[in-house]
Amino acid sequence: MSYYNWCLILLRHMQWFEAADLIVKGMEGAIAAKTVTYDFERLMDGAKLLKCSEFGDAIIANM
Repeated sequence: MSYYNWCLILLRHMQWFEAADLIVKGMEGAIAAKTVTYDFERLMDGAKLLKCSEFGDAIIANM
C-alpha cells in the first residue's frame, strides 16, 4: 500500500492529477468490491483473496 501512496505523491508532484485520480478510483473500487490482496483480505469479512497481479487487474478494471 505504501508503494501506491508514493506513486500518488509522485504523480501529483508532476501534476499528473488525472492519472493519480484514476489510481485512487481503481483502488477504491477494488477494495469496495472486496477483491483484495492478503493484507486487506485478512481484515475484511467476505473478501476475495487475489494475487498481486490479479489485484492490479482489479484496480485497472475499476478505473
